[in-house]
Amino acid sequence: MIEPSWRKPVGALLILAIVLLWTVLFATFSDSVATLHWTLQLVYYALAGLAWIWLTPVKPILRWMQTTRWR
Repeated sequence: MIEPSWRKPVGALLILAIVLLWTVLFATFSDSVATLHWTLQLVYYALAGLAWIWLTPVKPILRWMQTTRWR
């Protein structure tokens, strides 16, 4: 019988926490961004939505969840 891994729920909670923190970080600037032209708003939110993929440790967490190694 295969034992369930504790890494997957812990990793999922870590990823959810990162997404929540990233959202709060960029939402704090929403009042300032709301005064910008709509095209600048589009660029801001598109970059914020894509940048977290490269700027947060989500990929290593996913790798750790699957293999128990960070690299």
